[in-house]
Amino acid sequence: MSIDGTAAHRTRAGTLPPLVERAVSAARGHGFAHSCRPEQGRLLQLLAGGARRRIAETGTECGVGLAWLADGAGPGVELLSVEQDPARAKVAADVFADVPQVRVLCADWTEIYAHAPYDLLVLDGGGQAKGNGAADPERLLEPGGVLVVDDFTPSRTWPPSYAGRTDTARLHWLAHPALHTVDLPLAADLSAVVAVRRTNL
Repeated sequence: MSIDGTAAHRTRAGTLPPLVERAVSAARGHGFAHSCRPEQGRLLQLLAGGARRRIAETGTECGVGLAWLADGAGPGVELLSVEQDPARAKVAADVFADVPQVRVLCADWTEIYAHAPYDLLVLDGGGQAKGNGAADPERLLEPGGVLVVDDFTPSRTWPPSYAGRTDTARLHWLAHPALHTVDLPLAADLSAVVAVRRTNL
């Protein structure tokens, strides 16, 4: 969830994938301003291309990030996204009504456990599952699977900090023993944690 992420897509009008354009339009129509930003979307699009079977996302919102994932995913790759707000889940489900490989569920983020493991998992939706230890990459990811946790602010300190305090959510993933992890700057004010589940555990 990014402040003004929906509006940020206006500067890319005419260059966005059609499915992303549809999702952005739906978010605007619903009055939802906090979609992922284009910088995040391009990263998701790229990483989705490496998935072999299954991708999951938490915090669908109105489906903009999911549209980037669906655009990048190859044929036969299934995409599952969960959104706990019923109105937003309905908006997103309508966006993907004619995209059979995509399913949007109105549920708590923990629903992803029932369909794991995944080649790519995107954790979003505020603080849910980000750094509290509840999301277990060894249960949720295939060996070699990729995890993305977005909406961080770039930090030049170690341990990473935010607003003058240690960023414990980010540190949780950077120091996770089951993952190889990098904090990837996407813009001057935006970064994402990208991790790969270790195969030698």
